[in-house]
Amino acid sequence: MMLLQFLFAPPSRLFRHALFTSLALCLAFSAAPSFAGSRILGTGGVSAIEGAAGGGLSPWAVLSSTASEQEIGITAAATRAWVDDYRLTVTGASLNIYDRVEVSVARQTLDLDTLGGELGQDIYGAKVRLLGDVLYHPWGIWSVGIQHKRLVDGTIPTALGANETSGTDVYLSASKLLFSAFAGRNVLLNATLRNTDANQGGLLGFGGDKDSRSWVAEGGVGVFITPQWIVGAEYRQKPDNLSVSEEDDWQSFYTAYFFNKHLSLTGAWLDLGDIAGLPSQRGGYLSLQAAF
Repeated sequence: MMLLQFLFAPPSRLFRHALFTSLALCLAFSAAPSFAGSRILGTGGVSAIEGAAGGGLSPWAVLSSTASEQEIGITAAATRAWVDDYRLTVTGASLNIYDRVEVSVARQTLDLDTLGGELGQDIYGAKVRLLGDVLYHPWGIWSVGIQHKRLVDGTIPTALGANETSGTDVYLSASKLLFSAFAGRNVLLNATLRNTDANQGGLLGFGGDKDSRSWVAEGGVGVFITPQWIVGAEYRQKPDNLSVSEEDDWQSFYTAYFFNKHLSLTGAWLDLGDIAGLPSQRGGYLSLQAAF
């Protein structure tokens, strides 16, 4: 019970309105087609911290839920990450239309436990499946995505030297499931190439005195211990735009359990490096996801 209260802390009024709008759009689109359920368990991944389907730290090429062609899928997730000096809360929802287009919305809130105060941003994303299939296509699935990010309050980021309080990331992802690839277990691989000017994912603004936009690589690997249980690792390169706040790459070791096609729980150990001058930010991560 405490875990559910922890994960589902009430979002702001503005973001609650955005979530309700997403739900209403799903209902409107679902008047003709059926709800998700045709794709295999786990092929929609989990909800990344920016709202898109993927791992915890990075978007993957897969689209959310288990919707296939002629189906609509909706996914909602609540996430809490805590490291030595910060706590991140994420609430988000995504809509999968015919397993071709995914749209998502997320609100991030970063509590500055040591420094005091908080930072927040809204993220609006879209992802389009270009070609392939994560299971059977020899080259896997390929998708292109965009994430537009807007800070709730840019006072702290601009004081640190950020050029802008909003920015847009674009990325290309490829994912492939390899059958019986490791000790008879299925292995999921993902690679993402992102163009971004976001500092700490956007929570510290966009651009700075050292650089503006750059290309960064993200990758992940997961081993399905059982058809419902996956363990793996992710790595995410970061730009380094601010002289006053050196930015390190992110990495995680994660495990996710899919109770069924509708409910999953993800846990992870995080190493986020230095953030805003505070070193060695390491800690835990929990995310509860519901998909229909």
